[in-house]
Amino acid sequence: MEARRTFIVGVGLTKFDRAGSKRDYPEMTKEAMHMALDSASLSYMRDVKAAVVGYCYGEPTCGQRALYQMGLTGIPVFNTNNNCSTASSALFLARTLIQSGQYDCVLALGFEKMQKNLSQIYTDNGWSTPLRLHYDHLDALGSSPSPLPNMNEFTGNILKMFGDAATEHQHLHGSTDVDIQTIAYKNHRHSINNPYARSQKEYSMEEIANPASRIYGPLTQLQCCPTGDGAACAIVCSENFILKNQLENLAVEILAQEMVTDTADTFNLKNKSYRNLCGTNLAKIAADRIYASTHLSPKDVDVLEVHDCFSINELLMYEALGLCREGDGGKLASNGEWVTNGEGGSLYRIGNRWVVNPSGGLESKGHPIGATGLAQCAELYWQLLGMAKKRQVPNAKIALQHNFGIGSAAVVTMYQRYTQRSKL
Repeated sequence: MEARRTFIVGVGLTKFDRAGSKRDYPEMTKEAMHMALDSASLSYMRDVKAAVVGYCYGEPTCGQRALYQMGLTGIPVFNTNNNCSTASSALFLARTLIQSGQYDCVLALGFEKMQKNLSQIYTDNGWSTPLRLHYDHLDALGSSPSPLPNMNEFTGNILKMFGDAATEHQHLHGSTDVDIQTIAYKNHRHSINNPYARSQKEYSMEEIANPASRIYGPLTQLQCCPTGDGAACAIVCSENFILKNQLENLAVEILAQEMVTDTADTFNLKNKSYRNLCGTNLAKIAADRIYASTHLSPKDVDVLEVHDCFSINELLMYEALGLCREGDGGKLASNGEWVTNGEGGSLYRIGNRWVVNPSGGLESKGHPIGATGLAQCAELYWQLLGMAKKRQVPNAKIALQHNFGIGSAAVVTMYQRYTQRSKL
């Protein structure tokens, strides 16, 4: 039996702000929810029948606190946490609720209030970190045992994982500092046209490469995403709901979605890989499943939003998502071209085909970890409806999203603008 089709009919997003901003999460979530519902002329009280809320650093039932501002309707509310892939996990669960046939309209919401360092409440209280397996494997791979200055263990070890993955890729495949710096340059330049980005500033290659700003391995400060505060929302619904409410022109289909958690390869010491510790293997598994289930290929994709928590991770995703062969990510990054769209915006096209992170990515938008996945979703929704203005990728028809949370969970999602299928 064919799975029930699922669609997004409205999205909402706050401007991402620095961590520790004055805005409280109820204010941010209310703005994102109103934006999503109003864009589709929907009513929370009338239309929303369940909700999934993602966040990492709040107390239990923050989802209810956010939603109760919209009305007390008694709907089921699910709160979820999957580190940096939290918002995509919320979308995944919302989609699953629609596919179950029990609901026709579900609200997916993600938000975060953060600090400069990543939070590690369990560790600080002397309890076991949920990342114990990952830290032990990082040590076994031979990473530096020295703590990084002014960082807690969680923040420092994440930097080591991705910094060591960058060095590993350079040693194995010949990628260069310039390759990964080019990705950071591209993303910051894209951000100029994104009013929701925390930073809307273009930096020169010299500023990005500044040795004085080197943090770990080849990674400099401008190649690392900053933490932040923000909220994002998507309204997920069935095809029956679309037709009943005449939302065909606002509907984007979730063609396929896969979540993959750690496999034995993540911790395999025979085939040592910092890259797999960073989720490269999980992204590849998820993407391969999506291409197989949709009968599409990377060549069918026009625009992507990927999890560039560090510039090296975008390079790794070029390979994991099938845009190029393993080892060729650096060449793909450095051999792109700048093109101008019909709105006068500049976009960096790689492989004569793909635009990756037209939003500016996490490096410039900032990374409120509970909101990022739905912010990526919002960007791709706007791209497929031709609503991205100076960020618009011309003739975008198929979009692909990658969101990764250490611990780990990788979520890959493929989108297409709504088309009505003929009935046999």
